[in-house]
Amino acid sequence: QVQLVESGGGLVQPGGSLRLSCAAPRNIFSFSAMDWYRQVPGKQRELVAAITRSGSTDYADSVEGRFAISRDNAKTTVYLQMNNLIPEDTAVYYCHANYFGLNYWGKGTLVTVSS
Repeated sequence: QVQLVESGGGLVQPGGSLRLSCAAPRNIFSFSAMDWYRQVPGKQRELVAAITRSGSTDYADSVEGRFAISRDNAKTTVYLQMNNLIPEDTAVYYCHANYFGLNYWGKGTLVTVSS
């Protein structure tokens, strides 16, 4: 069973920062574009940031300029650096891998932005 393991969520004040991590098996990571999604209760899961195998990135308009996605090929880990967080960023964040058309998800990590 393929496991993507997220970490780094928590409670942070508005304006603060968090870094999420997602560790993936090497065979999956090496051949996958990697993404971060988020979901709040009652809403659809939305794409936050994506990074290709070659390192090209893309972001949702709502996080452009505040979030940065990166990948460490040696550690087979993808990161999401989140800065200047706002309450609207509160959600469960999920790591996703697209491996030759197969979709793999982590279990999610909760990010709460509140004073």
